[in-house]
Amino acid sequence: MAHRLRPVGLDFVETAPVRLVFAREIAAAPDTVFHALAEDVPGWPEWFSAVAAARSAEGGREVRLRGGTRFEETILAAKSPEVYAYRVDVTNAPGARAWVEEWRLTPAGTGTRVQMTFAVDGTAAFRFVFRLARAGVGRSFRGAVTALDRRLAA
Repeated sequence: MAHRLRPVGLDFVETAPVRLVFAREIAAAPDTVFHALAEDVPGWPEWFSAVAAARSAEGGREVRLRGGTRFEETILAAKSPEVYAYRVDVTNAPGARAWVEEWRLTPAGTGTRVQMTFAVDGTAAFRFVFRLARAGVGRSFRGAVTALDRRLAA
């Protein structure tokens, strides 16, 4: 059953009880990466294998992951080509209470250093499981960013 999460701001990325941070350098330029993240939302399933469907909605996005988890999100920051961040407002993920995801893009030579932060709060069980999932979430992030880079180079 879907439930509404606590509305938090972008500062939650720094203060969340659980923060998973991943980074990878890719060949694509920051403005190209930003466009793929913020402006080509329906294209996410083509490079992020965990995403089954994504679409823009008024002020945000609606995302469905493989396995059935769903999110209704509000865009918190879309500052090209530096940051793209969104807050999960509604999800069917049990135990989640607050959730922000932030993508930071910084120049790295002729390419981009892509850093993604998952900032979450929830029940003790949710926080435990989210921390436990760090390795899998990291693999998913690395695979997605690598696939995105290949897609942008084509």
